[in-house]
Amino acid sequence: MDTNQYLEMFLEESKEHLQACNEHLLELEKNPEDLAIVNEVFRSAHTLKGMSATMGYEDIADLTHKMENVLDAIRNSKINVTTEILDVVFKAVDYLEEMVVDIEAGGSGKKNVQELVNALNLIEAGQMGVDLQSQETAATVIEDAPTNDQVEIEMIYDEYELTVISQSQEQGFNALEVAVSLRSDCLLKAARVFMVFEILEKAGEIIKSKPNVEYLENEEFDESFKIVLVTKEEAAVIQAKVMKVSEVESVTVKNLTAETLIEGKRAKETNLQSARETKQVAEIGKKDASQEKAKKSTSTQNTNKTIRVNIDRLDILMNLFEELVIDRGRLQSIASELHNPDLNETVERMTRVSGDLQNIILNMRMIPVETVFNRFPKMVRQLARDLDKKINLEIIGAETELDRTVIDEIGDPLVHLIRNALDHGVETPAERVAKGKPEEGTVTLRAYHSGNHVFIELEDDGAGVNKSRVLKKALERGIVTEETAASLTDKQVAELILASGFSTAESITDVSGRGVGLDVVKNTIESLGGHITIESKEGQGSLFQVQLPLTLSIISVMLVNLEKDIYAIPLSSIIETAIIQKSEILNAHNQKVIDFRGSIVPLVNLKGIFEMDNAHEMDEYQSIVIVRKGDKLAGLLVDSFIGQQEIVLKSLGNYLQSVFAISGATILGNGQVALIVDCNSLIK
Repeated sequence: MDTNQYLEMFLEESKEHLQACNEHLLELEKNPEDLAIVNEVFRSAHTLKGMSATMGYEDIADLTHKMENVLDAIRNSKINVTTEILDVVFKAVDYLEEMVVDIEAGGSGKKNVQELVNALNLIEAGQMGVDLQSQETAATVIEDAPTNDQVEIEMIYDEYELTVISQSQEQGFNALEVAVSLRSDCLLKAARVFMVFEILEKAGEIIKSKPNVEYLENEEFDESFKIVLVTKEEAAVIQAKVMKVSEVESVTVKNLTAETLIEGKRAKETNLQSARETKQVAEIGKKDASQEKAKKSTSTQNTNKTIRVNIDRLDILMNLFEELVIDRGRLQSIASELHNPDLNETVERMTRVSGDLQNIILNMRMIPVETVFNRFPKMVRQLARDLDKKINLEIIGAETELDRTVIDEIGDPLVHLIRNALDHGVETPAERVAKGKPEEGTVTLRAYHSGNHVFIELEDDGAGVNKSRVLKKALERGIVTEETAASLTDKQVAELILASGFSTAESITDVSGRGVGLDVVKNTIESLGGHITIESKEGQGSLFQVQLPLTLSIISVMLVNLEKDIYAIPLSSIIETAIIQKSEILNAHNQKVIDFRGSIVPLVNLKGIFEMDNAHEMDEYQSIVIVRKGDKLAGLLVDSFIGQQEIVLKSLGNYLQSVFAISGATILGNGQVALIVDCNSLIK
C-alpha cells in the first residue's frame, strides 16, 4: 500500500493526539485518582499506535504500545500515579513528538528508545523505585506478567449457536474454537484476518467470531481474536494451516462440545442473576446520568461540523483574492473618472460583496492562539523542576484568534519570555516566603482582541526588574550614558533589558543567560508589525505586553504624495495627520522638531530619506503624519495626503530585503506601484 498519500493526515493527527496526551497528563498530575483522564490519554495513545503501525513507523508504534501498557496498568489500579511515573510518560511523549517531527522533515522517525522502554517496562511490572539487583531480574518479572496477547477472550453462545454446534456433532462434524494472536508489530491486521477467514471458510463453516466481523475489518481490536468453526478436519490440521499466515504469533485450537457449553452457560446465568439483582438499584440511579451524557455527546457531534483544508490551498485562495482587491481598486478608479451611474452602482455592489468575501477568507486563516499556548504548561512544569521553583501557570483567552502567519512566528518569542519570567522573575520558594509571598509563584499568560490588534500579556508576581542592577549593566555595556541614565523613567529603565546583548544573569544556565537576550524577542515582534512594552514594580512583579496585527496580508494605509510618487503609511502606526506652518518647526540638537500637544516630536524628512530632488525645500504650509512606535513619536514630512485605502502587502523579494525604511509594496487601482513606509525603522 502506498502510504505517502496519507502522510500529511498522519502528521496532523499525530500532533493532535500527542498534544491531547500532554494536556491530559498535566490534568492527571493534579488529579491522580481520576481514571477518566487516564482513559483519555489511553485513547489518544491507542489511536496513535494504530496509525503508526499502519504507516509503517514501527518505532513509534512500539514505544506507544509500551506507554499504553503503563496507562492500562494505571486504569486497572495495578499501579498508582506518581510524579516519577509521570516523568517517564512525559519523556515518552517528548520522544514521540521528536520522532513525528523527524518524519515531517523527511526522516524515518527512528530513535534509540531502549532506555526509556526499559523504564516503562519497570513501571508496568510494578518495579518503579525498587532497588533491583540486575536488569535481568526486571526482565524476568516482566516476562511473567500477562501481555495483551495472552488475555483470554470469553465466548458467550446463544441458543441458535448451541443448536448448530449440537447438530453438527450429531452429523460427525468437529466444532472448533480457533484462538489467533497476531504479532504486536503487525502492520495490516485486517489483511491477516481476511487470510485467516479465507483458510477457515475453505475448511468448513464459520458460525461465530469475537470480535465480530465488522470490528475485525475495521481493525478495532488488539492482537487477538477467536473464531468458531464447524469442519470435518482435525484441530491439529487447522492449527497448522492458520500458522502459515505471515505475522501470526500463535494459534490455539480446541474442540467444543454442546453439553459442556450448555452446562457452563447455565452456571453463568445463575451467577449473573444474583449480580443483576444487586446492581439493579444502582443502574436506575445511573440511567438519568447516562441519558444526560448522551444528550451532551449528541450536541457536541452536531456542532462539530469541520473539515481539514490544506494550508497551501488557503494561501492560493488568499493570493487570488489579493489580485481581486487590486482589480477592485482599478475599477473604482475607472468608475470615478467615467461618472456612469450603472457602473458606479455595480462597482459599489462589488465592493460590498468583496468586502464580505475578504472577512470570510481572513477568518478562515485565523487560528486560536491556543495552538501556541498549549505547549507551555508542560514546558513550565519541567522548567520549574529544573529551577527548583513552584510555579502555577494560568492561561486566559486561549480562544483568541490570530492570522496563521503571525501564529507561526510568535511561538519562539513567547517561549523566551516565559523562560525569562521563570528564571529571572519568580523567586525561589524560600525567597518568596521571606518576602511574605505565597510559596508558589503565579505566571499568567493572557490574550485578547482590541481593535485591529491582538494583545498577548505575560505577567508574573515575582521580583520585578531590579532597576539599579539594570542601569549598572546598561552603563557597563555602553547602552546608555551617565547623563541619559539620570533622566530615564522607571518604564524606560525596565525596557533597557530589550537592548541587544543585554543580560543580568550572573551565570550561564540551561534556561537563560546564553548571550541571546530579549532583543531577539523584540526584533521578531517588530518584524511582524507589532511592538512590546514592559511594566514592572520592584518586588511585586512584571508585565510584558505584546501588541500584534490581526493579519499581515491586507492592511489599511494612508496614501501620501512625495513629488510624483505615491507612498503608503500603515494606519496602525499613525496617531493623526496635520498641516503646520513653517514657522512652527523648531531646531533642537541639529534636529528639526515640533511641539505636538505638549511633547517635543522630531521630524523626519521622507524626501531626504529617499534621496529625492528638492529634498530640502520647504513650503509655507507642511503636511505631516504623526506616527508612533511604543512610546516614541515622530512626524513624517510629506507633500500631500491622498486618503485611506485597503491595500495588498507584497514582498519586495530577496534582492531588495535590505532597503531602508521600506517594508513592502502594493499595486494601486491605476496600476502604479506604491512603496510601503516602515515607520519602525524611521523611529529607530
